[in-house]
Amino acid sequence: MSQLSALAALGRRPATIALLGLAALGLTGCGGKERPRADLAASQVTTIGVNSYLWRASLDALSFMPLLQADSSGGVIITDWYANPQNPNERMKVTVSILDRDLRADALRVAASRQVTQGGTWVDAPVEAATVQKLEEVILTRARDLRRSAIEG
Repeated sequence: MSQLSALAALGRRPATIALLGLAALGLTGCGGKERPRADLAASQVTTIGVNSYLWRASLDALSFMPLLQADSSGGVIITDWYANPQNPNERMKVTVSILDRDLRADALRVAASRQVTQGGTWVDAPVEAATVQKLEEVILTRARDLRRSAIEG
C-alpha cells in the first residue's frame, strides 16, 4: 500500500489520525538534549501533606523536647513542656505549623509558651520574640541544607 493510499485510508478513521498525532507529539521531546533535573523542593516529592524538608527540619530542631503531637498531614508539631536541666524553674512548650507544600519562609509558623515557677506553681511568662525567630531560622536553615543534600545526591 502506498503512502497516499495509507493516508486516504486514515482519512476515513479520524480517531486513528488523532491517535497518531498524539503519538507523534509525544515523541518530539524524546531526542537530543539532556533531561531537565527534577525540582526536589516540589510538593510532589513528599507523600505527607506538607513540605518534607520543613517537616524533617522541624522534627530535628525539636528532637530534644518530648513530642505531644506530630501530624504530618496537617503539618502540626506540638511539644510537651520541656525544662532545661540547668534551669529547672523555667519550661517551654513549642508548636510548629507548616502551612504549605513549598519550601518558603512564610510556610512556617512557630509559637512558643513559657512558664516559670513561683511559689511551687507554674505561671505563664512572656517569650522573647528573638527566641521564636531563632527557632524559625534554625528550622529554615536545616530544611535548606536537607534540600541541598538531596539535590547533590
